Amino acid sequence: MSSQKIETGHQDMVHDVQMDYYGKRIATASSDFTIKIVSVSKNSGSQILATLNGHKGPVWQVAWAHPKFGSMVASSSYDGQVIIWKEGNQNQWSQAHVFSAHKSSVNSIAWAPHELGLCLACGSSDGSISVFIARSDGGWDNNPIEQAHPVGVTSVSWGPTTAPGSLVGSSSEDPVWKLASGGFDSTVKVWTLKDGSWRRDSSLSLQMHTDWVRDVAWSPNLGLQKSTIASGSQDGTVIIWSTKEGGKWDATLMNDFKTPIWKVSWSLTGDLLAVSDGNNHITLWKEAASGKWQQVTTVEP
Repeated sequence: MSSQKIETGHQDMVHDVQMDYYGKRIATASSDFTIKIVSVSKNSGSQILATLNGHKGPVWQVAWAHPKFGSMVASSSYDGQVIIWKEGNQNQWSQAHVFSAHKSSVNSIAWAPHELGLCLACGSSDGSISVFIARSDGGWDNNPIEQAHPVGVTSVSWGPTTAPGSLVGSSSEDPVWKLASGGFDSTVKVWTLKDGSWRRDSSLSLQMHTDWVRDVAWSPNLGLQKSTIASGSQDGTVIIWSTKEGGKWDATLMNDFKTPIWKVSWSLTGDLLAVSDGNNHITLWKEAASGKWQQVTTVEP
């Protein structure tokens, strides 16, 4: 497997790299206050297409909207702002919207599944989660979860829009609005939108971690009979949370890596989990028939 080095041109640490829907471009977020849009192709290597300036602090995350909404990137920063960038003419990006709902660092952003429309969840150190929903007139509404994790929200992840066990596209029911969040309080919480307001899924916070949760990732369920969330923590562990519809969430310790976990992310089919840790290792994990999780491979950086 040949690797390709991508030059981003950032002047400081890069915190996030996200590939667009087609795999043709990446967006990068950096401590140098900027976002870069970089083309990646097998033949011609990488090329910096645009530098997006607007944040007044380190940029933690970037996220591409689904292409059905046009060419659009969201970014979140230490400065408390979330910016929606829109591409007009090729490589000409402008700020389509700036959200200033948060009083401190916005640590995590995630676009909702496109079936729910153009909708962005943002988790902040001020303890709240904002959920910005685009209106047809071009404005945005915010349906927030106040004090989701009072000491600060570290990560947000959307759940699938279909209930576990139902076939994608076959259900005439309304899509499900669900969010998972992680916090500096070492807990994972699950939220469902009911009758226009967000409610906690279970009265218990999901508490297994002994230090702050750095990342949560909800698995695409694709017809499976259960919902599954992975969480990675500063304490070095990855926990797998799963529930049959409406039941309580069960926790499985997937592995103790003995070093902080930076990121957990699922494959599109939801059967592989990639974990990146503080030793700069990326490992892939799969659930065996026994229910135990096994390491499949290590990806060399």
